[in-house]
Amino acid sequence: MVFEKCVLEGELVRLEPLSAEHREGLCAAISDGELWKLHVTIVPHPDAIDDFLANAQASYAAGEGIVYATIDRSSGKVVGSTRFMKSSPGDKRVEIGFTFLAQSFQRTKINTEAKLLMLEYAFDTMQLNRVELLTDYLNSRSRNAILRIGAKEEGVLRSHKIMPNGRVRDSVIFSIIQNEWPGIKQHLQAKLVS
Repeated sequence: MVFEKCVLEGELVRLEPLSAEHREGLCAAISDGELWKLHVTIVPHPDAIDDFLANAQASYAAGEGIVYATIDRSSGKVVGSTRFMKSSPGDKRVEIGFTFLAQSFQRTKINTEAKLLMLEYAFDTMQLNRVELLTDYLNSRSRNAILRIGAKEEGVLRSHKIMPNGRVRDSVIFSIIQNEWPGIKQHLQAKLVS
């Protein structure tokens, strides 16, 4: 599975393959709401952004996925990041995750359109069978957002991950599969015009 380094662009948002030119904007987005302090997700501290960028490049080079800078088209600002990750080419499967948005852009249509663009790329361009999304069991905001885009909850992966503070996290797994995609695509398009 080869992820092209192409820009995914909609009316509100542009997803650009992450590069060093996004460094300062990404730090500003993370600082908007001090996202690294959230206990239910993992967001890099601005001081660790170089490691985040290096990890993104290594992940791409290994064929595991691609990391995007999330750009608000109206302002041109970097407002967050998201990625395709843990790809399984033989199974035609990928995970969308490690998504975070600056606090002032949360609960806007930015994330909805970003997910639409990524799902279009996954299902329409790459012809994948399955897209997975995982989140912390305690992250009710993320769980509800994933359900709102139309993903189906499949269950809880108990003691799935150790968080930076040492807490053992349960993860909730969701998915969208190929035969559900046409309806979910219409649903997301409708949400963007409402």
